[in-house]
Amino acid sequence: MQNMSGGKTALGLDANVGAGLCYVLNLVCYLGVVYSIIVLVTDKENKLTRFHAVQSLLLLGLGIVLGVVLYVVFFVGIFVDAAIGLPIISGISFLVMGIFGIAMLIFVVLSAIKAFQGQIYKIPVIGGFADKFSS
Repeated sequence: MQNMSGGKTALGLDANVGAGLCYVLNLVCYLGVVYSIIVLVTDKENKLTRFHAVQSLLLLGLGIVLGVVLYVVFFVGIFVDAAIGLPIISGISFLVMGIFGIAMLIFVVLSAIKAFQGQIYKIPVIGGFADKFSS
């Protein structure tokens, strides 16, 4: 985990603030998506902000895709469970959705803290992709 603080973004913000906003703004009507895309288009030099912008987009994309899959499994499970009389599939998928949601929140908070500290924190699996795509 490198410390890459210092410098300004193309938008005039400190690099660590710009990197942290990629995550925090997703909590406000997904403004982090817009900000991350702006960072990727305008800031060609700052590795810290580019990395966190890509990682934020990948984390959000993963969350949306897996969230949709889990909701589909949950709703199909409701009908299957009604046919067999036991809430097995819907109960397990509801539990998995809760664990997934907590894990996503932990990754967002941890990544935002590290970004505001000016460090690169790689989330398992998607951090490697973010590092490759941000170069």
